[in-house]
Amino acid sequence: MSRRVLVLGGAHLDRRGRISGDTAMGASNPGAWMEEIGGGAFNVARNLALLGHQVTMGSPRGGDMTADKIAAAAEAAGVIDRPFVFLDRATPSYTAILEHDGNLVVALADMDLYRLFGPRRLQVRALRQSIEEAELIVCDANLPAETLTALCAAASLAGVPVAGIAISPAKVVRFSAALPALGYLFMNAAEAAALCGTQAATAATWPVHLRRKGLRAGVVTDGGHKLAAFDAAESLTMAPPPLTYTADVTGAGDALAAGTLDALLRHKELPEAIRCGIAASRITLRSPHAVAPDLTPDALDDETTLVGTPQKVF
Repeated sequence: MSRRVLVLGGAHLDRRGRISGDTAMGASNPGAWMEEIGGGAFNVARNLALLGHQVTMGSPRGGDMTADKIAAAAEAAGVIDRPFVFLDRATPSYTAILEHDGNLVVALADMDLYRLFGPRRLQVRALRQSIEEAELIVCDANLPAETLTALCAAASLAGVPVAGIAISPAKVVRFSAALPALGYLFMNAAEAAALCGTQAATAATWPVHLRRKGLRAGVVTDGGHKLAAFDAAESLTMAPPPLTYTADVTGAGDALAAGTLDALLRHKELPEAIRCGIAASRITLRSPHAVAPDLTPDALDDETTLVGTPQKVF
């Protein structure tokens, strides 16, 4: 069941350096570099395309070779690429240092170009048409706050649900004014705390805090610990099954969002959708890439059988 999905937000160069042994802060560490195309919105776009949906991606790009690489990555994943090109600018980039087990040490995000995706861009005829024709819109917090608010308003008028990707604790607050208009927001515990201004005592209390902020539905992850998910009908918690091997954590949250949204687009209820999201993240965690090339509908179905059942929060 293929759905039309419009994705707006980050698509940029990901550089990841992985330390070979124990991390020595403030010192030179042996390791290796890897470069690939990433970005929260773009990762979700490619995952949804791999799962069989008709996905159109819009993001700001510079006039450089990185922009060409993004276009090639979109084509390889089956994503319809509709960039906003600024020929005199450099395409954004994200540089991360990872520990030998794949966990993040520190990262630097050079994302200034995304500021130029202002609300007026939404008035471009082709983009207005894409918004009206979409069955789901996904956006990430790389976009300016005023653009996210305007996008949610335009989508609401068109009757199209919007899902948000938090990106980071510093950026998730850009969704604040748009929270009541969001269909879903995907975030980790640090991002949820930044949005709410408080830390939840347990995973089960995140829905309470987030509903008070105006969010109707969302998912809060916490690494290998319990995640929380909620919509208008129910609240759930679930601990992801442990993995014996993790290649890289990059993109796992984006895969969880894509797997969950894929299930919701196929009219599955929240408990089953969360199981599918966790399954997609497990496939990605075992891959050295931010988007696992072996993520397919059949692989996702097989992996979902290994995921348990969420618990309802009363």
